Amino acid sequence: MTDMPVFGAGIWHFATYKDRYATDGYGEPVGLLEQIDRAGAVGDLSVVDLNWPFAGYDGTLDEVKEALKRNNLKAIAITPEIYTRDFVKGSLTNPDPAVRKQALELLHQATELAKDLGCSYVKLWPGQDGWDYPFQVNYHDIWNLALDGLKELVSAHPDINFVIEYKPREPRVKIIFPNVARTLLGIEKLGLPNLGILLDFGHSLYGQETPADAAQLAIDYGRLFAIDVNDNLRGWDDDMVVGSVHLVETFEFFHTLRKNNWEGVWQLDQFPFREDSVEAAKQAIRFLKAVHHALDVLDDEALAAAQASHDALAAQRLVQKVLLSSMAELA
Repeated sequence: MTDMPVFGAGIWHFATYKDRYATDGYGEPVGLLEQIDRAGAVGDLSVVDLNWPFAGYDGTLDEVKEALKRNNLKAIAITPEIYTRDFVKGSLTNPDPAVRKQALELLHQATELAKDLGCSYVKLWPGQDGWDYPFQVNYHDIWNLALDGLKELVSAHPDINFVIEYKPREPRVKIIFPNVARTLLGIEKLGLPNLGILLDFGHSLYGQETPADAAQLAIDYGRLFAIDVNDNLRGWDDDMVVGSVHLVETFEFFHTLRKNNWEGVWQLDQFPFREDSVEAAKQAIRFLKAVHHALDVLDDEALAAAQASHDALAAQRLVQKVLLSSMAELA
């Protein structure tokens, strides 16, 4: 049997949430240090991804470090908040040069914090970079602004990795990095070795990709630096508990990672609006452990033979046998 993977989570998993209906939130506010304590209560988490600036937090960085330490956690990444009100018309692609400069300053600061915390990467989620209406933007210009900004940032910090988390839409109707292919196109044009992709399973699903195929493409170009896992109904980025909807596609995704010897963190990006956040993480990890066990016992030779002849039914029988039995065993 292979070693168990390292499990992680975005720290926002343990926060409380608002939407445009429950504007007062789905629970009492949870501060950053309490979020870290909740992550520690899961038991199987080793790393967390931290937003920055620390929203609503007026304590010190030393207190954050101490909270991580007492919960046996490390920070794997910093996610700079380049998607807030200051950047409603974009961060790196904003039409105002002063705002673009402000975004880059924030990104450089976030990168220094990531280095201080010993993170593996800085995650770039340019949710406000894109457009909403036809004729709203000059597509040539904003593409080049995005690439120029990335080049300035990433080349200034060759000692740490950066990842682009692509997403089809939200908050912009069209985000400038919407899928694996366009994101790879930009990365390959820049040619910087420390710039890669974070593949969010849910973003791939609702972008109508096959997540396993997207992962394979990113791996083939040497650019799959990180993953986030969750689930949705394919119509929106619901950030549901991983394995709650797409069992087989999730298993195929991790099978693709295994056969390519990809050994990164299995990281949760879930939004348990109405569920207990600690229990939601525990349930997700139980499922992921079942996936890991099923990968260990899957008959890879028989699967390869079925795939060689495009025998969908034979492949499904093999997969269902190991996945469902592993889930039952670990339930």
